[in-house]
Amino acid sequence: MSAKILIFAALCAVPSMVSAKGNDPESIQSAVRAATSEPDRQRYVNAIQVYGWSEGAIYSLHAAPERVSDIALEPGEALVSVAAGDTLRWVIGDTTSGSGAEKRVHILVKPTLPGLSTNIIIATDRRSYHVQLTSAARGAMTGMRWTYPPSLIALRAEAAAAEAQPVPAVAAGIVPEQLRFDYRIGGDVVPWKPLRVFDDGRQVYVEFGANLPQGEAPPLFLIGSTGEAELVNYRVAGRYYVVDRLFDVAELRLGTKKQKVVRITRGGRKGRGA
Repeated sequence: MSAKILIFAALCAVPSMVSAKGNDPESIQSAVRAATSEPDRQRYVNAIQVYGWSEGAIYSLHAAPERVSDIALEPGEALVSVAAGDTLRWVIGDTTSGSGAEKRVHILVKPTLPGLSTNIIIATDRRSYHVQLTSAARGAMTGMRWTYPPSLIALRAEAAAAEAQPVPAVAAGIVPEQLRFDYRIGGDVVPWKPLRVFDDGRQVYVEFGANLPQGEAPPLFLIGSTGEAELVNYRVAGRYYVVDRLFDVAELRLGTKKQKVVRITRGGRKGRGA
């Protein structure tokens, strides 16, 4: 065999080796495990597990025979399709609750036997969800839902609208003499760490830098007296999160396996208003 033929054969073999490595089952399983979010006791609201939604992530739901588990989508989100890997041993249906803008789709799942494992893909008019289903004799999750980062388009639109007004929307009705700035910001070093936090005696304002609209915005959780996290209602106004209540401790969290956390702590009465 000539040297030219040997070189040609070696070059042709390279793509095959690369392809085989990329299709290695262990590599695939490793990537799947890294992308999978398991239930976390700190992220339950009553009996509902609340995940932070992220593109391409996989969310676990643990079910049991004779128990229906509820997968609740975002209010106003329209269901397009549900595809399941195993439709023989899993009963999967959908229903809705609420009406108008608050109408919410619920995917209902129930296994027929313990020891089953499959996945479902839920497609909507806003996003797609990848859910891993497993069944056991006991320990069924009542339900699960998600928190969602404000969309990039919505953030930019609100920021532009706020800048166009003579008085920023977040500042309407604020009396400067009532502002209190004794909040400490700690935790991980991240691009979305707030610049400052303050309140006016009724509401808390979390101010971010101008780079907030350029990435995924972190959801906000309040930390109760027992140390457990709970969701809190807030709205986005330009570069601010506006929380319609006071709190002592809160956390901004982003990520799944390697979650980044920024902790916000309100100081004591001494020094308030500084």
